[in-house]
Amino acid sequence: MKIAILDDDPVQLEFVSEVVQDAGYRATLFSRGQALISALRKDTFDMLIVDWNLPDRSGLEVLAWARTNLKPAPPMLLVTSRAEDEDVVAGLDAGADDYLPKPLSKPVLAARINALIRRAYAQPTTPGVEVYDGLSFHESAGSVTRDGQPVALTAKEYALALLLFRNLHRALSRTYILETVWGNEPDLNSRSLDMHISRIRNKLELRPERGFRLTPIYSYGYRLERVAGAEPGPDA
Repeated sequence: MKIAILDDDPVQLEFVSEVVQDAGYRATLFSRGQALISALRKDTFDMLIVDWNLPDRSGLEVLAWARTNLKPAPPMLLVTSRAEDEDVVAGLDAGADDYLPKPLSKPVLAARINALIRRAYAQPTTPGVEVYDGLSFHESAGSVTRDGQPVALTAKEYALALLLFRNLHRALSRTYILETVWGNEPDLNSRSLDMHISRIRNKLELRPERGFRLTPIYSYGYRLERVAGAEPGPDA
């Protein structure tokens, strides 16, 4: 999970970053609202933590932009020294999913972050198995079955496919996919990602007539969508 943190106070920025990383998430730091908006046009973040008072665009403007332009928007937490009832209402109306007044407590901040992540990204109902229509992902074995029949995937193909299915209908940037699936492998390039996308599209039959559409997004990345009303496959 990658979390964007926006605050113009370097001490506060470092404080929140430590909480995020201690909770097991990746942190990307911003000190200007426009810088975060520019990043959101090119990259994917699983959550935004935004301060209200900023030198260029207010946190409320950033939240409103994200809520309008990101479909679906990630969970967003507004942190601020403003704690009046009307401020809380304004923050939530602007698009925040939660509101936390300063000064921040590390345990409370970590708990709020984890709660928002759990709410936005549901866990599988069967431990160790995630099912998407006829496709079952078996986490312990790192394997996939379609209607009970095994589908041969490499470890990277499995990780890539599971990432896409866990983010159905959500646009994922190339950077986000590469960081999540391949980490810091130095020799990896976008062409390799495209080849892996092509392989899982063929192996998992990610076609509209089989219920899913995997499409490239120009200058951004990929999106996997469930197609309503798809005709059942020959083995259905």
